[in-house]
Amino acid sequence: MSVGGLDIGSRTIALMELEQGAIRSSEVVETTFDPMAQCQMLLADREFDVLVATGYGRHLAQANFADSVITEIKAFGLGCYHYFPGCRTILDIGGQDTKAISLGTGGKVADFQMNDRCAAGTGKFLEVMAAAMELSLEEMGSLAMQTQSEVKVSSMCTVFAESEVTGLIARGIPRPEIARGLHEAICDRAVALLKRVGVEREVVFAGGVARNPCLRSLLEDRLGLSLLVPENPQIVGALGAALSAL
Repeated sequence: MSVGGLDIGSRTIALMELEQGAIRSSEVVETTFDPMAQCQMLLADREFDVLVATGYGRHLAQANFADSVITEIKAFGLGCYHYFPGCRTILDIGGQDTKAISLGTGGKVADFQMNDRCAAGTGKFLEVMAAAMELSLEEMGSLAMQTQSEVKVSSMCTVFAESEVTGLIARGIPRPEIARGLHEAICDRAVALLKRVGVEREVVFAGGVARNPCLRSLLEDRLGLSLLVPENPQIVGALGAALSAL
């Protein structure tokens, strides 16, 4: 039996293919301005007995080619539990939202909290701040790890924070301190969200922002524990969707 999981996010689209319950292939592409065209490209020359979609574009996918849909919360619960059966808490920081999920027995979702009212504390926030400092995301993360000093960023609104960063640069504040302050601010928001569902070991860090070593290090220091990060944290939702198809 061949099943597929499609996670249509705001920044990327991930496809996971399972054959007889084992991972056969996975692929991640940019969402772009035409997510359905990107989905069709991913699905070309592939046939599934069942295709399940999740993410922001799941209902549009169901109207066109998906057999069914599941929520991102359930998909991430299934995906993280598959990789780490001891997982009890999940932090997912994606392009446009942040999710904290508490798992019960068997990987079932017990509770969750989302911060999706704006892009504050998400991958998009980091992208905008990096652009304000004329840096790539990788460069900003590396700079943030070069210092223990930080400058407080008072606003987490993406628009206001961008203006604040521009002002800090004009005042001659070293860029590593600004980068560190931005990462600390995101860490604060993520930890607060986690505490609302309860932090219970093991804790999995998923989503595209989990690839950021600076934020991972800050979170581990703040929580006082090591985070588990999948080899490719961007495909966890797609894996969960595929597992639900079984």
